[in-house]
Amino acid sequence: MQFFKSPAHQFIANRRRFMLLSSVLIFSGLVSIAVHRGFRMSIDFAGGSLVEIKLDKGVPLKEIRRVMDAAGFKGAEVTNFGAPTEVLVKAKSVGNAAEEARAIKVALQKGLADRHVEMRRTESVGPKIGAELRNHAIWAIIYSLIGIVIYVSWRFEFRFAIAAIIALIHDVLFTLGFFSVANLEVSLAVIAAILTIVGYSLNDTIVVFDRIRENFHSRRRDNYAALVNASINETLSRTVITSLTTLFVVACLVVFGGEVIRDFALTLLVGIIVGTYSSIFIASPILVEWQLRHVAKTKK
Repeated sequence: MQFFKSPAHQFIANRRRFMLLSSVLIFSGLVSIAVHRGFRMSIDFAGGSLVEIKLDKGVPLKEIRRVMDAAGFKGAEVTNFGAPTEVLVKAKSVGNAAEEARAIKVALQKGLADRHVEMRRTESVGPKIGAELRNHAIWAIIYSLIGIVIYVSWRFEFRFAIAAIIALIHDVLFTLGFFSVANLEVSLAVIAAILTIVGYSLNDTIVVFDRIRENFHSRRRDNYAALVNASINETLSRTVITSLTTLFVVACLVVFGGEVIRDFALTLLVGIIVGTYSSIFIASPILVEWQLRHVAKTKK
């Protein structure tokens, strides 16, 4: 393909267009988060009870909601979990989550007495534990970013570390914005996927940075912007082919992996796309902007 054969695409010349595009998309996500007043938190963070059941015959979800309302669980979320005969019931905790989970099971068995109800899974998380998990998840992301700054500064230079961090923050904000726009639930699995995205995106970025450093040592007299653009083109085939291979596997997980890991796989799918994009259009162009401002400051 001509796209990979001796590529000479002008990524750096069009860097501000892509930065503007990213800014618009991230701003849209932030607006969505503000409109929704945060994210839809799973019971992992909000606290509550989850009961998964399998019925011998399909039952309208509105009938199950009526059973839950009559049992005192108004506002409980009732959804199909795969097949029409598989139902997931989620209720926010207002007291003892374990006792509420048992009460939900009893209510379903009594309310659907004309159906064979098989209890497949029961989970319960108290509000206090949910708040602790939420705080631990936030600190896990912060610590990972601090570690990346230290590692990249040691391996390259501080400006490389700042460029990498900005690209990673771009990826995280974009992914969270996508979840808000799509009104998807944020769970521990999603946080794990975001941390995976951080590692994947950083790996892509480091590959490009390595080539930039190599070319800088051998072609010091070249224009810096042209040198960075050439480095991106030289690593383009590796970046795109690796990402496409990973995307194919993750897409199979989204389609065939089932409901349990779907949110995790979907987060990875979005993150791999945006991570590949940021390593080309965000991280490296930031180095060019940094260099241009440094040169301008030196001349003054």
